Amino acid sequence: MRERGTVVLPAVAGVASVALGAGIGELVAALFVPSASPVAVIGGALIDAAPSWAKDAAIALFGTADKIALVVGIALVLVVVAGGAGVLEVRRPPWGSLVLGLLGAVGAVVALTRADAGGMAWLPSAVAGLVAAFTLRALARLMPRAQADSGPLVERGREAPETKRPDSGPLVERGREAPETKRPDRRAFLGWTIAAAAAGALSAIAASALQAGRQAASAVRDAITLPRPSATAPPVPAGAELGVDGLAPLITPNEQFYRIDTALIVPSVATQDWSLRIHGMVEREVTLTWDELLALPLEESTTTLACVSNTVGGDLIGNALWLGYPIRELLARAVPSADADMVLSRSIDGFTASTPLEVLTDDRAAILAVGMNGEPLPAEHGFPVRMVVPGLYGYVSATKWVTELEVTRFDATTAYWTTRGWSERGPIKLQSRIDVPRPGAQVAAGDTVIAGVAWQQHVGVAGVEVQIDEGSWQAATLATAISDDTWVQWSLPWTPESGDHTIRCRALSADGTTQTADTAPPAPDGATGHHTIHVTVA
Repeated sequence: MRERGTVVLPAVAGVASVALGAGIGELVAALFVPSASPVAVIGGALIDAAPSWAKDAAIALFGTADKIALVVGIALVLVVVAGGAGVLEVRRPPWGSLVLGLLGAVGAVVALTRADAGGMAWLPSAVAGLVAAFTLRALARLMPRAQADSGPLVERGREAPETKRPDSGPLVERGREAPETKRPDRRAFLGWTIAAAAAGALSAIAASALQAGRQAASAVRDAITLPRPSATAPPVPAGAELGVDGLAPLITPNEQFYRIDTALIVPSVATQDWSLRIHGMVEREVTLTWDELLALPLEESTTTLACVSNTVGGDLIGNALWLGYPIRELLARAVPSADADMVLSRSIDGFTASTPLEVLTDDRAAILAVGMNGEPLPAEHGFPVRMVVPGLYGYVSATKWVTELEVTRFDATTAYWTTRGWSERGPIKLQSRIDVPRPGAQVAAGDTVIAGVAWQQHVGVAGVEVQIDEGSWQAATLATAISDDTWVQWSLPWTPESGDHTIRCRALSADGTTQTADTAPPAPDGATGHHTIHVTVA
């Protein structure tokens, strides 16, 4: 029981110290270096260092909440380390506070290595480490003597003498009561510990408010009036939306559009500071500002984007109306070398993607997008400018917050995900998905419907077939697609018998390909297989 007592209070002191340090560090970041938040710095480094299988597992488990899961995981690890440092500080001073100081130093070094690091990027983590270390030293001195001195120290095979004294009551020295100042007060210790933790929490809340206000300042985007397109997208054809309850909408609302990227903190880019540089294997470099981009004849196009991490039947896919300028026109200004075969796009946060040059120079609607579904790009989807390229998975084409296009070669340069084992070019595979009924659903007897979506951007879908309980494949009714660059809805009437049923689907592409039944995971170039669900009919 005493063992527990000598661990709990030191551990609490460690956690409170780290809470104060982390809160102050986040506040310093929000005030002076917003991109160098200690949590974001460490989280970003972990994202970059994690192997592909770990990223796939995180996305498979948490989907678009993967970043929240990472932050929670970092917090839990910090709690464990902080508790351990508190115990170490009491038993082997000053090692516990040194551990916390070292954590801050590591965070400062990592901050300086980030792609968007400024000259003061080290400051928030360094302050966090110093505050945590000094707070732990102070709390350890305030700790009641019975806790600080009666730990399970072993000296030469015997218990330290202090443990033989009572845990409470005045210390006695030569028959007289020791001065009260020699025995720290438990209430004072707990009061200062709670105060440190509370101050840390308040600092973190203030930092969050400042960051939110800063992003709201970038919600100056709400005041932006996008120019009218010089070329409008084809209207949504009659019959493109089947109107089946539970079926994914033809156009995905911005707030429902999936988000997968490597940014823990959404970059805040002021339009007046944004520019795009095109360089590398070109005859002339081109630089484009925000005002210059908006002055160009912008075009509308409807394009479905898909994440390579999407599993068969997954929801990491969305369809939107985009407004932007053709990338091929900008590349034509730069005049790429005949030997070039790739464009390396770079985000303001250092993310890179490798896109085949021919994909950016053919007739598809590969654009620098500034608008999404009739409004300026949301910050989390790349404001002020991102790339949208039909026919390729996002990891090789859909760079958000894009600031640079380097014309180069695949054999000369690698991108963020290709250095981690993913394929170079990432063409989207033919896929289909069942939305209605939901997997595991209880279906009422009587007439019902099976429905879903199918896609192979820049190729097009010619049909969808459905198989029920190992029976023959039946042709579903295919809605009218907006274009070959978008997904298409499909449906099949069904009057099931009671019992358990297995339903699977497959798509047929416009070039005559049938969706493969061979199953493969997302890595290294996209998942394959037939989406299969099991339902019960009452």
